[in-house]
Amino acid sequence: MSLRVTQNILNQNLLFNLQRTNKTMDRLQEQVSSGRTINKPSDNPVTAVRSMFYRSSLNEIDQYKRNADDGISWMTSTDESLDEVTSVLQRVRELTVQGANGTNSETDRYAIAEEINQLKEHLGEISNSQIAGKYIFAGSDVKTPPYNSATNEFSNTNTEKLELVVGQNNTVQINVHGTDVFNNDGAGGIFKVLLDIVADFQSPNASSSDHLTQLDSQLDNVLKERSELGARMNRMELSISRLEGLEVSTTRLLSGEEDVDMAEVITNLKTQENVQRAALSVGARIIQPSLVDFLR
Repeated sequence: MSLRVTQNILNQNLLFNLQRTNKTMDRLQEQVSSGRTINKPSDNPVTAVRSMFYRSSLNEIDQYKRNADDGISWMTSTDESLDEVTSVLQRVRELTVQGANGTNSETDRYAIAEEINQLKEHLGEISNSQIAGKYIFAGSDVKTPPYNSATNEFSNTNTEKLELVVGQNNTVQINVHGTDVFNNDGAGGIFKVLLDIVADFQSPNASSSDHLTQLDSQLDNVLKERSELGARMNRMELSISRLEGLEVSTTRLLSGEEDVDMAEVITNLKTQENVQRAALSVGARIIQPSLVDFLR
């Protein structure tokens, strides 16, 4: 027994197919306007899940990059401060050699002592260097000045590490312990050496202290701390380079999941428009004229 195809069935099929074509056109038009293959999870659940994973990875990489940039800024400021410390100690050494000359008058020695004293004060300012309101040589106690100008002492004893996460299972120490630079012997360090030199040159009876040996020891220590910092800076820069590579590859994967082939989508859209026009043209012939049409 064959199914009787009525006019009502023809009309329903026509409307159904037109509705399906309209939905396809709407999806294609949305892709053209947004430039993305999916605009809601229901468009393609599998692709949507992968896209969410890639976006989450990009957010994570972006945070790691911000951490690394902050770390590089901190370490660069520290390196510049250590460079200043080196310059100060070298100048103090020059003055110490000059002051040790037996032909110097008492006035000459006093003038040298005054310059060294000023250099000591400048050294105190360096040890209290800040970045974004945080003392870089204070360990984790970043809100308290590590150098006490009233007592001429580096009073900070905090040796906590400041570490930043720059990747999965990848942390880098960004700070240099101030105690290792300015009070490495636990007995006053650099400031005690400079105070002794000043006191010696201000005294009419010079002591036999070996100031040059002490200064060279402090210089060697500063250079050691600076070289260790440089090694960590190199590691941080390598981490930044790796993160930038990961960002590019992850962005490419996300683009492959979401971005549309514009030429293909426009071609499909034009095809659907032609299909719709043809369907409307055929539909006009399928739908039978009503009695009203005959009465016109």
